[in-house]
Amino acid sequence: MLCIAASARVSHLADIEDSQRGSRIVIEDDVVIDAFVKIKPAGGSGDVVIGRGSVINAGCVLYTGHGIRIGRNVLVAANCTFAPTNHAFADPERPIREQGFQPSRGGICIDDDVWIGANTVLVDGARIGGGSVIGAASLVRGQLPGFCIAFGVPAEVRGWRGQEPSTLARAAAWVEPG
Repeated sequence: MLCIAASARVSHLADIEDSQRGSRIVIEDDVVIDAFVKIKPAGGSGDVVIGRGSVINAGCVLYTGHGIRIGRNVLVAANCTFAPTNHAFADPERPIREQGFQPSRGGICIDDDVWIGANTVLVDGARIGGGSVIGAASLVRGQLPGFCIAFGVPAEVRGWRGQEPSTLARAAAWVEPG
């Protein structure tokens, strides 16, 4: 089911496929979906929700998989891929195509006011805290805290936005998962 707010601006060159399995694709108020963005139901029955004021730039691909939640005022640069699903491949006697998909790792969740640099890939289980900046060509596969500056393959926290006491306290309290 497609739910596109009247104030959203979706390029006529974007390709948004409706789900045959009941996934919802919700594009809230003031969202911008640029040309050549592809939103495709694949690999699960999760919903895609793009929050108010967010921008998805040209060439991005979002698979519904186990779900994607993009907060408000999130900026996604060109050519990013959101893949909240993983093919099963354990049985070498069967083609991968016939093995279906792995269980969910929770989909992808991006909090408010995040900037994701060009050519970044987010996979199932990715979580990005609010106010973060993700550098171009990164791979996000786990949890990143709010107000961090992260980049790399895989993306790692390399710094923090601002020097306010609240940001510094958050940085001091954060322990890298794993």
